Amino acid sequence: MRIAVDAMGGDNAPEVVVGGAVAAIKEYKVDVILVGDEARINLLLKEYRHKGNSISVCNAPEIIEMSESAATSVRRKRKSSIVLGLDLVKQGKADAFFSAGNTGAVVCAAALSLGLLPDIERPGIAILTPNLKKSTSLIIDVGANIDPKPKQLLQYGIMGDVYSRYIMNKANPTVGLLNIGEEEAKGTDFVRECHELLQKSRLNFIGNIEGKHIFSGECDVVICDGFVGNVVLKVSEGVSETFMVLLKRYLLNSMLGKIGLLFLIPSFRRLKKDIDYAEYGGAPLLGVNGIVIIGHGRSNLKAVKNAIRVAKEEVERKFNEKVLEAIKG
Repeated sequence: MRIAVDAMGGDNAPEVVVGGAVAAIKEYKVDVILVGDEARINLLLKEYRHKGNSISVCNAPEIIEMSESAATSVRRKRKSSIVLGLDLVKQGKADAFFSAGNTGAVVCAAALSLGLLPDIERPGIAILTPNLKKSTSLIIDVGANIDPKPKQLLQYGIMGDVYSRYIMNKANPTVGLLNIGEEEAKGTDFVRECHELLQKSRLNFIGNIEGKHIFSGECDVVICDGFVGNVVLKVSEGVSETFMVLLKRYLLNSMLGKIGLLFLIPSFRRLKKDIDYAEYGGAPLLGVNGIVIIGHGRSNLKAVKNAIRVAKEEVERKFNEKVLEAIKG
């Protein structure tokens, strides 16, 4: 199995990306194609003392920066690491693609290069988040499609259900629609129409859920439009980081707190692991005709390594084939 990796994508590229790729081939037994500045990548591979042919390099002389317009940069920079990496998947030279670079550019390039799965109208970005039932919930969409149609949210529900079944190993995942209240009459016309479509589907739809239920574990798949989902994602990241900073600040404010902190360190480490995005690797871009994983811009070595693992799992479990079966069924 070969995973194409955007070596130039992310705040810490290419150093952590190359390091994550080296770690991934050792742990997950995959081959990696690093796409980017060939000279810089080869220098880093020497520093990581990588030997063997499990990592190859595809030279990409252009980089799409985080601040660039997605559609414009994809059209103009045909030799960028994002565009060339996705071309490798399209040509069958790679089984999946990962990038922690410009999210909009990855979504745009993936849709243009790979196309969409039959009967899927728009791609959606899904993320995994820990919940109070010692499990994970999936939220889709968190930014790919900010102005969807009700039918497209139904398609997100189907893809989320398939992901939960075959990647997260949940037998009969529950699906909920994010709304301002649990009652069917709540929300905009758009949300009420989405509710009606989901209720008529074969999904295990439990109705509307409120924001407070996202992390409760009552719902395995949370459906929302990309605008709302992206706000949820950014707020969740902010709350998590703020909580940890404030907790440390209060504990270090007194001698008794400092002493207590010593006993709490193991618990804090477990908590940090549960809420650390690096543990989940990356967010799958569902609906495109190929396996594409999008990483956080701040992805570290562990996040890159785990993103490659996520890509490997989707390929091995034939995720897109399962989506096609579900859509047709």
